[in-house]
Amino acid sequence: MQKPGSRVTIRDVAARAGVSVATVSKVINQRYGVAEDTMARVQAVISELGYEASLVAQSLRNHRSNVIGILVADLEPFSAELLKGAGDAIRGTGFELVVYSAGGRTGDMVGWEKRYLSRLSGTLVDGAVLVTPTVVDLQSNAPVVAVDPHTGSSAFPTVDADNLRGARLATEHLLDLGHRRIAMLAGRADLQSAILRQQGYREALAAAGVPFLESLVRVGGYDPGLSALAARELLTDPRRPTAVFAANDVTAIATIEVALHLGLRVPEDLSVVGFDNIPESALCVPPLTTVNQPIRTMGERAVDMLIRLIHKQPVERTHLTLATELVVRGSTAPV
Repeated sequence: MQKPGSRVTIRDVAARAGVSVATVSKVINQRYGVAEDTMARVQAVISELGYEASLVAQSLRNHRSNVIGILVADLEPFSAELLKGAGDAIRGTGFELVVYSAGGRTGDMVGWEKRYLSRLSGTLVDGAVLVTPTVVDLQSNAPVVAVDPHTGSSAFPTVDADNLRGARLATEHLLDLGHRRIAMLAGRADLQSAILRQQGYREALAAAGVPFLESLVRVGGYDPGLSALAARELLTDPRRPTAVFAANDVTAIATIEVALHLGLRVPEDLSVVGFDNIPESALCVPPLTTVNQPIRTMGERAVDMLIRLIHKQPVERTHLTLATELVVRGSTAPV
């Protein structure tokens, strides 16, 4: 009798089916030498007992776990949307997906992927997708694909979006609406994509002949609390901006909330543009004008690339940059 809560073993399956452990092993590993009726009986018992073979044991025997790892620093809107794309790509491939989160431990952020990749690669997963990794000089026993790495291009295959063009589109949209006092709530200074977004903002201003003012730039750091404080500083200034370009949607939504709390109307008194186009951007009030970064597609392409690498198949482009586009909604209006 199986004890409640205890793990079902291969011996339990063998005893219930009335066969040897070796026979159960053959059935699990799809080896020859087992009669059809015996195989059907063993498979029925496996299903009845809910037996799962150890991934580690299987990988040691077969040199393949058929599992792909997705490593993220934290489960926030960007990584959550990317995981949807990874889930789309994994269907029908024969692989399973495991997600490993560092839990957003901000005091230990740099190098987090090094520690967790070493725990997973070689036995638990056949390959890994690293989401916004802080370092790219990693040693791995398994193929790795990096999404939006902090330092930009790496020796690993990478998937990212055109952050520079996206930021220019956002700023040009505000300029076309007649805004000249345009503030920016920047992202994290250690992240290459955030640096490119600030560069795009500055290039768009320069192309329009609008002076760049350091006083109109604050760091939101992609953190809603920090972004709200930075937005309050900008919006309570006697010479407050008429528009804000936020480096991501989380920051933009925090800006709108602060503006409304201060009695400012969006977009009549303040126009706001975000970046990412996470699902929440269409649901906030007013709906957010933002730059669509194809996050879900990034996750899908990263997994597609990784599976090809695992199968040792050629990859046409190992450094893939996806296009960004402006999505105009209700948070922007002429000055």
